[in-house]
Amino acid sequence: MKNIIKKSLQGLLLVPVFALGVSFVAPALQPVDTYALTAREGADGAKGEEQPTEVTGPGGVFQTITNVLLFIIGAISVIMLIIGGIRYVVSGGDSSAVTSAKNTILYAIVGIIVALLAYALVNFVLTSFSAGA
Repeated sequence: MKNIIKKSLQGLLLVPVFALGVSFVAPALQPVDTYALTAREGADGAKGEEQPTEVTGPGGVFQTITNVLLFIIGAISVIMLIIGGIRYVVSGGDSSAVTSAKNTILYAIVGIIVALLAYALVNFVLTSFSAGA
């Protein structure tokens, strides 16, 4: 039984070695292509019909994704600001509840500021890169 397991494992270990050897030999067997594509031509060839044409720059994929994420972060911060205000009003003078409500308001304001600064930074960087291209 030990011999069968040993032979099976040796056979299984030979499969990756054989595949690796074939992967080194296969490119050498392919004909040399005299027409080389640039990176931009390759990306355009791989692009589907309904995919956006611009990845960076105004209206690009990156800007759209970051704008949506930053909008969600800003909306959550505003909601937390409102919740913190409600908790502050309902605290009824309890010092720990007032402190907790004030911290909620403070962190919500920090979240709004971070979202605005991130929005400005992303737009600045994307416009700078698209202007240089």
